[in-house]
Amino acid sequence: MRDLSLDFHRDHLANSLKILTLEDHSDPIVSFQVHFATGSRNERPGVTGMSHLFEHMMFRGSKELGPEEFARIIQANGGTLNAFTTVDNTTYFENLPADKLELAIRLEAERLEYLRLTQENLDTEREVVRSERKLRVVNSPFGLLIEQLFALAFEQHPYQWPVIGWDRDLRRLTLDDCLEYYQRGYAPNNAVMVIIGDFQRDEALSLVKKYYGHLKPEAPLEQVPAQERPQRGERRCIYKKVSQLEAFFAGFHVPGIKDTDIFPLLALSHILSYGRSSRFYQRFVKPGKAVEAKVEAEAPPFWPMDPGLLQVYAIAAPGVKIGDLEEEMWEAIEEIKEGEFNQELDKAKRGLKASFIMGLQSSFFRGLAGGLYEIKAGGWEMVNNLLRGYEGVSMEDVQRVARQCLNEDNRTVVTLKPITPEENELLGPME
Repeated sequence: MRDLSLDFHRDHLANSLKILTLEDHSDPIVSFQVHFATGSRNERPGVTGMSHLFEHMMFRGSKELGPEEFARIIQANGGTLNAFTTVDNTTYFENLPADKLELAIRLEAERLEYLRLTQENLDTEREVVRSERKLRVVNSPFGLLIEQLFALAFEQHPYQWPVIGWDRDLRRLTLDDCLEYYQRGYAPNNAVMVIIGDFQRDEALSLVKKYYGHLKPEAPLEQVPAQERPQRGERRCIYKKVSQLEAFFAGFHVPGIKDTDIFPLLALSHILSYGRSSRFYQRFVKPGKAVEAKVEAEAPPFWPMDPGLLQVYAIAAPGVKIGDLEEEMWEAIEEIKEGEFNQELDKAKRGLKASFIMGLQSSFFRGLAGGLYEIKAGGWEMVNNLLRGYEGVSMEDVQRVARQCLNEDNRTVVTLKPITPEENELLGPME
């Protein structure tokens, strides 16, 4: 078993670019990652979806590279690559043979400095993203319900809008919007670079300075303008769409990634809905009351930076009334608040720790953990507290967070009401 603790070196260039390096010579590979501290939380009404759109724009070419040529070069040199956008960050990465590290550094720096921002590229990628939104959200069974849930649960915080953006905003984004976002969000002082794997630190730092050192810092992004006020009563709405089944999605406000309450909340989620032995499966899915009954919570490092939502949802089996199913699920949660479940908790803790330990075997995941914690929590060092955090969870901790967070006054619920295609037409288009 490899050492489970991380020991990144943290360096800075004069332009405030942060660099985390961790040598691991066990395999001749390297993961090169650039994490920008800009996600949908840094947007504003009118330009929602810009962060995700920019993830697409970064592959449209630069001064030296044509559209998609970046990916072709990396793949031709034995590497893999991708990017992703969340509420808190946008990340680009290449996993490749160790002797190709300079190639990744050079190409990332080149497209960062000389991205080809043209009206033609904007128009092309705008339509790609709108099509993606239609496929993944509008035409999916429950995508619009989940969007409605966040829009209703958050009155002030930018987590209220989806990462992919509202279609009305995507349609009207301008090239000037893109240029402003690019200048501030993609500045070196808003990035964390991670290099992990088979390399020599001094050589890697020299390469980073060579290709990134001349880039200029920009004025920092504005702080997120508002934190969410405590909810003071349940919020509910009905969402009508064509469907064969009834469903509901509920959200409970929970703390952000730096709060130690995330550990008992994850244990609670595990007890309720992880695997066939979980309470929700045994009580609702196995007897045929629900097609699916789940608790959704992102494990670190993907847990949100600011206070977010823990989701509980269910899809009713044919003939089962969604209201009855929902009430039974709340009863199941209430039982957690009072009952004894040490054996279930021990199993949950083993599962959470095992999943995290398995992730740490990958250089790529260790790099993600370090980079995302550097952005979201102010320091990669917190990653080394995660196993202790899981181990330290007690039954009393789980009951406490269940009472504090999973209560009616802190709950938002969106219920799917199936309608006919004819009724759907009368309600107008979905977007």
